[in-house]
Amino acid sequence: MAFERSAKTREQNRLSMWLAALVVGVLILVVLVTCGSLYRRLHSNRERIEELQNEIAKEEQRSEEIEEYKKYTKSREYIEEVAREKLGLVYEGEVIFKEEGSH
Repeated sequence: MAFERSAKTREQNRLSMWLAALVVGVLILVVLVTCGSLYRRLHSNRERIEELQNEIAKEEQRSEEIEEYKKYTKSREYIEEVAREKLGLVYEGEVIFKEEGSH
């Protein structure tokens, strides 16, 4: 009878060990899958960060160009250009020559 109990106890211990090993294996598999997913997400986020940094650089360049244009529009040169082209104004005593056929 004592022998039977110890054999059953050994069987239960083996079964418990196999179940524990199975649980640990499943946990390792879950961790590996999660790590792979996180790695892909990290890579995707790094690409997105690089794209956004490029966009920021382009927008900063555009902002500088706009600021330069803003300064230009306040200059006398710009005012004269607009007055000539859009309003047809000229300085006193200035003569404008136009080619034939141009309107």
